[in-house]
Amino acid sequence: MLAISYRLFFCTLLGLGGLAARSAAAQTNAPAPAFFDTHVAPAATKLLPFEVKNPDKQLSPFTGMTRRHWQDAARYLLSGAFSYVHTLDDPMQFPKQPGKSYPRNEGQVPTEKLEGLCRTLFMAAPLLKEDPGLTLNGVKVADYYRHQISQLVNPASPGFIKPRAKDGGPSQNLVEFGGLAVALFAAPEILWDPLPRATKDALAATMLSYGDGPTVGQNWRYFNIFVLSFFDTRGYAVNKLMMEEYLQKQLMHYRGDGWYHDAPFYDYYSMWAFQMYGKLWTEYYSRTHYPTVAAQLTTNFNALRASYPYMFARDGSMIMYGRSIGYRFAAAVPFPLMGLRPEADTNFGWMRRIASGTLLQFLENPDFLQDNVPNLGFYGEFDPAVQSYSCRGSMYWLSKIFLGLLTPADSPFWTAIENEGPWGTGALAPGKVLNTYLPGPGILLTDYADIGASEIRAWCHFKAIGAGEPFRASENYNRLSYNSAFPWQADGPNGEVAMNYVFKNKEAKWEALRLYTFKKFEDGAYYRNAELETNPNIKLRLADMPLPNGILRIDLNASTEATVLRLGHYALPNLTGTIRRSTRKVKGRKVSLIDNGTYQLALVPLAGWDQVEAVDATGLHPVAQVSTVLDAVGSTAPATGTFATLLLWKKSGEKWTDAELLPVRRLNTSVAGRVTVTMADGSQRQLNYPD
Repeated sequence: MLAISYRLFFCTLLGLGGLAARSAAAQTNAPAPAFFDTHVAPAATKLLPFEVKNPDKQLSPFTGMTRRHWQDAARYLLSGAFSYVHTLDDPMQFPKQPGKSYPRNEGQVPTEKLEGLCRTLFMAAPLLKEDPGLTLNGVKVADYYRHQISQLVNPASPGFIKPRAKDGGPSQNLVEFGGLAVALFAAPEILWDPLPRATKDALAATMLSYGDGPTVGQNWRYFNIFVLSFFDTRGYAVNKLMMEEYLQKQLMHYRGDGWYHDAPFYDYYSMWAFQMYGKLWTEYYSRTHYPTVAAQLTTNFNALRASYPYMFARDGSMIMYGRSIGYRFAAAVPFPLMGLRPEADTNFGWMRRIASGTLLQFLENPDFLQDNVPNLGFYGEFDPAVQSYSCRGSMYWLSKIFLGLLTPADSPFWTAIENEGPWGTGALAPGKVLNTYLPGPGILLTDYADIGASEIRAWCHFKAIGAGEPFRASENYNRLSYNSAFPWQADGPNGEVAMNYVFKNKEAKWEALRLYTFKKFEDGAYYRNAELETNPNIKLRLADMPLPNGILRIDLNASTEATVLRLGHYALPNLTGTIRRSTRKVKGRKVSLIDNGTYQLALVPLAGWDQVEAVDATGLHPVAQVSTVLDAVGSTAPATGTFATLLLWKKSGEKWTDAELLPVRRLNTSVAGRVTVTMADGSQRQLNYPD
């Protein structure tokens, strides 16, 4: 109910009507509404590609980036936004892209502009603290934001935001005012103190009308908390009882190992919302006003150090996973915030190497910006990963990473020499795979030494039928795993699937698994049960075993009906015009391979499969227009007891050995609910499947 309510509240704000109606229309294949064009022309000048100028290879031998380069990156992105600002009255509004994003009518435009204003402040505020005279595109940045903030309470201004009605519910205005309160806390001497008293009072009245009101039972409560806290520090009367209630409810979302539950998923909102807001709120307010809560939030934040770094690749690349993925490198904001009150046993050189690497993952990608503004997608424009609550300005949530610039220049986060942590040594020496299991949230993080990639397996059990937010049951969450080297590919209408099973359902459509029940992680295997949403008689008992160069899947068929199913490997984007395909035999088994010049993938069917296909797709991959995936094809007929598959990978140019392609010698499935795996080296693994 919480997730559905979030969407309905947003739809109410933007005048979208009932989301259920939209969902029903989609299911009946109603024509998409006509494209609503805001007629914002692209900026007259195009930003040059981002460059790390004068890299410091002594302090940062891997990325060359120091605190100064982070400031350069923030100015670079902010200058792109300001390429649309020529006078103090110009809004933060950017060219609209085709697809499901808003605005979809004129009534949604004020919210679009509010998002652009408040979210760009995440990078503007830290810059202005150290450079109050910052000027971009001939406009003094501090003057611009003060003027625009003042216009929020000017009824004659196009930027005017009405106070919440007495019976009004949560809205996107609350989200953006929460972000504005963060910026006001960060740089009050720039953004708040110079304002006239009448403007301050009007802002307090408007922002508190939202902050002192209903919210959504997930990360949203922090928007209320920040608004209430900021105005409390400025001497305004606020509803502390409500704030304390919301605080206690936020703490109840914590599940251990540094992760919060965002009702219902574990995703980056745990980091760029719960952890980031909790850390900053502790610094700005609760350490003085609520020290007990501050202590708990600090303990929860510090727990990140033991696990969250392992969710990033060796070079700092992040995994494409979860909704709002266009917020990109905001996922790395906890790392610089660790430097605010540094814990002595933190490897800050590794933390900065990760965060700087995440920044460069996108800043150096030529598809990241279009019209000087971040695309709606992961790298370039990619509508399958976009949610309808997003506009172009929404993407500046990613600038939350620059709140890390609030960490002082003498913090060890900035002064430690970059290093790669455990990569290349010990448990992550060449040929190794490292599993990090988090029992609280039931998350498995896996790191693969040979390709330097990271991977996540996490909760997904969300029905798509009748859902107000169908994206929660989509590829954003329903893949068997997500890997930093292989961004997820969307499913196609003809059974094209990557890293999931799809089944031909009773409507003769391909339906992906999305109703998973996590059971346990034991002896290197991650167990889940899964069933098809439209037919509970189609079900599998899943076991994933990460290997040094891939995954061994041994999945038991618990279905009582027969239908066609397909299992996909990760997909490869076509980067050079050709994806090479080949097959070879290893000890009588057929191995199918594809190679795009960067990576090569191999699929080896061990049991249960009829054939393997190399399937081309168009428009389904976030990296390239054309892609290829290896899909195994079979049937859920009850006589098929086990689907066993090797899903392997290597960097292009490296040769496969037979031992790498066939690390399994034998499977024994004679005991119900148990599989004995004999590896090529003679060792055995017992898989015991829970009911």
